[in-house]
Amino acid sequence: MEIGMERIRVVVRARDPISRAGVLSQLRHRSEVEIMDSEPPERAHVALVVTDTACQETLSDLRALRCHGDLRLVVVAGTVDETGLLAVVEIGVSGVLRRAEASPERLLEVIRSAVDGAGALPPDLLGKLLAQVSRVQGDLLAPRGLNLTGLAEREIQVLRLIADGYDTAEVAAALSYSQRTVKTVLHDITSRLHLRNRAHAVAYALRNGLL
Repeated sequence: MEIGMERIRVVVRARDPISRAGVLSQLRHRSEVEIMDSEPPERAHVALVVTDTACQETLSDLRALRCHGDLRLVVVAGTVDETGLLAVVEIGVSGVLRRAEASPERLLEVIRSAVDGAGALPPDLLGKLLAQVSRVQGDLLAPRGLNLTGLAEREIQVLRLIADGYDTAEVAAALSYSQRTVKTVLHDITSRLHLRNRAHAVAYALRNGLL
């Protein structure tokens, strides 16, 4: 999101008016931001959602805000457990900040990171998120021969050979597959990932560091 020298327009949402007032008091007099009090929030750059926990009501609010174009989402929470963290990340939240750490300087830092597309998480929460990703890979995907890119190992093998210039018959011979199997593998990849053809599939694999 490119806003140049323009002040960052921020809308603050909270079901608890006292929590909202507390965050507003931290930002109200900062020249870097402009607080948006009007509804709806289409003109804002960042929505700051203040909550006790990532409860279902908060998640519903975040999903509703997600519909407003390029609006970036930041959560200021009293506590964040692993389940809540994964839920807000899946929605597309750009930053998470504990309420106890929400000084004016830290709030502005997280808001700027959201606008710049960098995102921000406390180090311990980042560690928890990475641990969850690792568990998903180890417990759910790996036993099915999949990884986080959505490709199985044999699909990666086929794409590597295609990238090396092998045709269908050569790929089949190299992997001891039938040509029909190779064609089926390529069809499954392009259909599942909405890719146009085998060249597009190779480009996808390259972008994801698989080749």
